[in-house]
Amino acid sequence: MRDTRPLAVALMGPTASGKTALAVQWCQRLDTEVVSVDSALVYRGLDIGAAKPDPRTLALAPHHLVDVRDPHEVYSAADFAREAMAPMQALAERGRVPLLVGGTGLYFSALLDGLSELPTADPATRARIAEEAAERGWPALHAEMAAADPAAGRRIKPGDSQRITRALEVWRLTGRPISDWQQSGVRRRFPFRVLRLVLAPRDRAVLHARIQVRFDQMLEQGFLDEVRQLRRDPRLHPDLPAMRAVGYRQAWQHLEGLTDAPTFRAQAIAATRQLAKRQLTWLRSRTEALWLDPETERDLAERRLAAFLARPAKR
Repeated sequence: MRDTRPLAVALMGPTASGKTALAVQWCQRLDTEVVSVDSALVYRGLDIGAAKPDPRTLALAPHHLVDVRDPHEVYSAADFAREAMAPMQALAERGRVPLLVGGTGLYFSALLDGLSELPTADPATRARIAEEAAERGWPALHAEMAAADPAAGRRIKPGDSQRITRALEVWRLTGRPISDWQQSGVRRRFPFRVLRLVLAPRDRAVLHARIQVRFDQMLEQGFLDEVRQLRRDPRLHPDLPAMRAVGYRQAWQHLEGLTDAPTFRAQAIAATRQLAKRQLTWLRSRTEALWLDPETERDLAERRLAAFLARPAKR
């Protein structure tokens, strides 16, 4: 049977790897649009620190799922997976190939892998949960899990770190409680054929240098003033998902007087590097994706894109 699903391209990669620049080129070449796969770009007011595309970039490459929530609101991977389908289908109906561009693995997993069967383990998410457990303790994580999934909270003991990890992992990956998953039905087939590309420098030092340069540019552009403005909103506090975004948490602490300027800068850059490390860990689990170095393999990226677009549907 011929696979007649429309085409889509997933351009994945760690922060500061050059995804947006390549996406703009491809949008113009293919006369298409971007579906942003970024958990910070969904929030209004998170502009400089989230490296949100500027108006000129958006004019060249229209982006969907940018500025769709206020920063006091919660936006889950399930919300993303549901809302991403509308622009993808609209583009496909116009004969366009949607470009999924970003570095939020939870969102990619929810969209591409589906929400109808229990997801596989995600190393990056598990590493983050372990870090939080070291800081906050397992009883606090149990309470967080129980608030999201009361049935699992009653079933899982506060000291059962393995099952707490799994329940929180599923919740964070999908926005659905593990108890719900365990009673769910059949997995759906993703309605697009997808070319999966990972844009990432082979040399980790190159990525670290790009992260540092970009953060210093953010400071010059007024990142701290942006966070000062956010702090004026009485609905915001540092435990909200938006304010836990990398850079914003460190800026909030700095503006509270907890760190001096050099410490703030060092902590924010280190946190961004840790984010990139978690993103790379998740990306390595995507064995179907082709890895490309943005510095040396742009020609290969172009060839793979052209081959994918020209490839006939398989039977």
